[in-house]
Amino acid sequence: MRPRNIATSQASRSERPDLLGLSAETSHWTVFRSLLPFIWPAGRPDLRLEVIGALVVLVIAKLVTVAVPVAFKTVTDWLATDMTAAEAAAKGLVLGVSMLIVAYGVGRVLMMALNQMRDVLFTRVGQHAIRELNNRTFRHLHKLSLRFHLERRTGGLSRVIERGTRGIDLIVRMGVMQLAPTVIELVLVSALLVFYFDWSYVLILLATVAVYMWYTFVASERRIAIRREMNESDTEANTKAIDSLLNFETVKYFGNEDAEARRYDASMARYEKAAVKTYYSLGMLNAGQAAIYTVGMTLVMWLAATGVMAGTHTVGDFVLINALMIQLSMPLNFLGMVYREIKQGLVDLETMFALLAEKPEVEDRPGAKPLVVREGTVRFDNVSFSYDGDRQILHDISFEVPAGKMVAIVGPSGAGKSTISRILFRFYDIDRGAVTIDGQDIRDVTQTSLRAAIGVVPQDTVLFNDTILYNIRYGRPDASDEDVHAAARLAQIDKFIATLPQGYATMVGERGLKLSGGEKQRVAIARTILKGPPILMLDEATSALDSHTEKEIQDALDRVAADRTTLVIAHRLSTIVHADAILVLDKGRLVEQGTHAELIAKEGLYASLWSRQRQAERAREELAAALESAGASASPLPSAAYPQPAGPNFDPERPFDD
Repeated sequence: MRPRNIATSQASRSERPDLLGLSAETSHWTVFRSLLPFIWPAGRPDLRLEVIGALVVLVIAKLVTVAVPVAFKTVTDWLATDMTAAEAAAKGLVLGVSMLIVAYGVGRVLMMALNQMRDVLFTRVGQHAIRELNNRTFRHLHKLSLRFHLERRTGGLSRVIERGTRGIDLIVRMGVMQLAPTVIELVLVSALLVFYFDWSYVLILLATVAVYMWYTFVASERRIAIRREMNESDTEANTKAIDSLLNFETVKYFGNEDAEARRYDASMARYEKAAVKTYYSLGMLNAGQAAIYTVGMTLVMWLAATGVMAGTHTVGDFVLINALMIQLSMPLNFLGMVYREIKQGLVDLETMFALLAEKPEVEDRPGAKPLVVREGTVRFDNVSFSYDGDRQILHDISFEVPAGKMVAIVGPSGAGKSTISRILFRFYDIDRGAVTIDGQDIRDVTQTSLRAAIGVVPQDTVLFNDTILYNIRYGRPDASDEDVHAAARLAQIDKFIATLPQGYATMVGERGLKLSGGEKQRVAIARTILKGPPILMLDEATSALDSHTEKEIQDALDRVAADRTTLVIAHRLSTIVHADAILVLDKGRLVEQGTHAELIAKEGLYASLWSRQRQAERAREELAAALESAGASASPLPSAAYPQPAGPNFDPERPFDD
């Protein structure tokens, strides 16, 4: 499978929502249909039963709601009758009025209780929908390919998930708990108007509601564009804030606090401008809604008052029409907000569903089987690869890492060393050729089984913001404490952990920043040791360690790698002189291979690299000795203080780093 061309990727992205902004053009109806399976979940009859129960309670609550004004009308008519107390008592009106007043009070309490019951029933459904969609999104993010995550912005993604969660909650609460009851109440009020009055009242009511909704929808549509701008600026500001805080030390190194603050404030200024527009438009929307409904309410009340004066209606009828219109105004006022919130919820969900629609670049083939590692022989056969199709990274690379042997890959910066490790993990699929493990093409096996068979110790170790125990156990989550301690001993970090007040329960901080580079590296080594894979990949695993610790860790790694197939990405050549074979890459081509002695004898590129590195190390040792003899500290100095035999860009510690 050929890697997706970046130009194609960009073209496709222009046709769908920006995954980190809100320039979406996705149909709201499509988004709503995508949400329905989460609200009406298959395989969950208990939740479906709760949805049905909530709808039944909703209808009963609305019947009670419209019955309350009818009781109020009846009481008013009885009280307005022209009779003495004795006549009223004789006709039982006193008892009847008392009972209706009590029924009025009970009705209002029951109405509130039923609404609360409806909300409680829907809360579990809504929260389940939020949990399911968030979990699916989180899993999907981990399924997406490396290219997507290299291009993504963490702060933007976190905002997408956060707003998507809010969007589900808004749609469930507003759509089901507010919109549906309002429609039911409108139908019931219209029926009462026909029964007690005539169709002219219904026509005025429906015309008022129609104009009210039209104005609400038009005004809200205009506000959506402003709200999208708010979301985009919010995402941008949040991304910049998180990026700046993650690079806190870098900001301090260069004294750029003010520059970061100005950069953040520029995004917040855009958000401020959009927020002011939003609240201004909200004020215009609310004022227009109030004016429209007041006109309709005034008309029906004028008709009712005329009827009372003409003797065709009673005072109770006038009270009824007033009570019904006031009572209907509350959900209608909510209807405007409901429409706005549902629209906003759909906008927020657009990006989340677009995220779910993003296809992984690397996927398991249909019928892919688990990798079976019998010996662990790794082979690259005429492998060619490019990231974007315009610049070739690897050219017909062929080599074999025999089972149980150690093969090192070296070469200048940009030679393609790290690319080989990413291809072996199948973070990318190659353009041509094949990569096999024990004869099995890695494209024909499942990614899970492939990565389970390979352990890696990266050069730049990033830890989870959790305990040391958690970070080591991450290599094998079901490992016992004894297994974790054994791995720590083998990685030479157990003594350090013993000096900590909380031991293995010590928190390592964000990205492991509470630990030194060497300590983080040893945690990574312990994690890989605990995993115990048949194939190891070491990306200069001892690069962050001092010379004494480096030897101890190197010995431990040698013991761990003794019976395993090991591929080493090497920058410091002194760490791989004992490798069974050394591959030398240059500009994506395999130019030399052999043992250390054989390559030195060839006097080619490897011998040149070795000579330059040894020269730099000798210069460093001589400088340290001179400083020590002069009484100065012999601590390692920054590389800028060392002689640079290979030019101004030469780094004696990592002269060949990709």
